[in-house]
Amino acid sequence: MRQVGPTPSGIERTFGDEEIIVSKTDRRGFITYANDVFVRVSGYREDELLGKPHSIIRHPEMPRIVFRVLWQTIERGEEIFAFVNNLAADGANYWVLAHISPSFDADGRIVGYHSNRRSPRRAAITEIAALYERLRAEELRHHSPVAGMEASGQLLAHLLGARDQDYDAFVWDLINRAEAA
Repeated sequence: MRQVGPTPSGIERTFGDEEIIVSKTDRRGFITYANDVFVRVSGYREDELLGKPHSIIRHPEMPRIVFRVLWQTIERGEEIFAFVNNLAADGANYWVLAHISPSFDADGRIVGYHSNRRSPRRAAITEIAALYERLRAEELRHHSPVAGMEASGQLLAHLLGARDQDYDAFVWDLINRAEAA
C-alpha cells in the first residue's frame, strides 16, 4: 500500500500531561475545529486541518480495525475511549488517549463528533503498541485491506474474549493499570 501524506520519521513527539488536544468534525469526519494544542502537536497549520478528513493524521501503523470499532461506536451515538498513534505533518508520531463522543442537535440527531485527547502513560503505550503491532501484522497478511481488517477483527475479538473483555473494558483496564504503575 502506498503511503499518502508524510513518511513516518520514527521520532516520537509528546505533549504535556496538562494539555488537551481538541477537535470537532462533521458527521463524515471532516475537521471543523482544531484547538491550538492540536495545531502545534500535529505540525499542521489550522487552515491545513480545517475541512480535511481527520484521517489526515492517521499513522500507517495503526490497525484499521481500531478505526472500525471507533466509528461503529460513535455512529451508534455512544462515546469511546481509544489509544491512537497519530502522524504529524513532519513525520513524527504522537500517542493519544482519545475520548470521542457524538454531538447531537436539538432533535437528538448526530451532527458531528467531538474529541478530547490526552497524553497517555508510557506503560499503556507499551502495551497497546504491542497489541496494535499484532493486529496490523494480521491485516498485512491478507490480499486486500477489507480481508485484512476482517481477520484483524477476528483476532481482536479472540484476544479480548480470552480476557473476557470488550474493547471498551480493555481500554479502561489498561488506563487503570497504567495509572497505578
